[in-house]
Amino acid sequence: MQRMGMVIGIAPERIAEYKTLHAAVWPQVLARLAAAHVGNYSIFLREPENLLFAYWEYHGEDFEADMAAIAADPETQRWWTFCAPCQEPLASRAEGEHWAMMEQVFHVS
Repeated sequence: MQRMGMVIGIAPERIAEYKTLHAAVWPQVLARLAAAHVGNYSIFLREPENLLFAYWEYHGEDFEADMAAIAADPETQRWWTFCAPCQEPLASRAEGEHWAMMEQVFHVS
């Protein structure tokens, strides 16, 4: 299992919309995440900096293939058409990233 953290900005005027979307995530999107071995997924909001921090645990064997399967899913693509306009990717993200991946520097269980 891999613990993964990601960060992205959020447009302040779209925070309420983003919260509403995530209060009722579409079942097909949740099922696709589960099929891609993603679990224990949380998104946190930090104001007034307007940052979203996401955490998930990946339980699969082929991260690239599982992420490609999520990206290829038509319902997930449709979901992203609602979420993406709320998000403001960080200028410092790696090429090809939307959410900027973070390095884990500490964990205790």
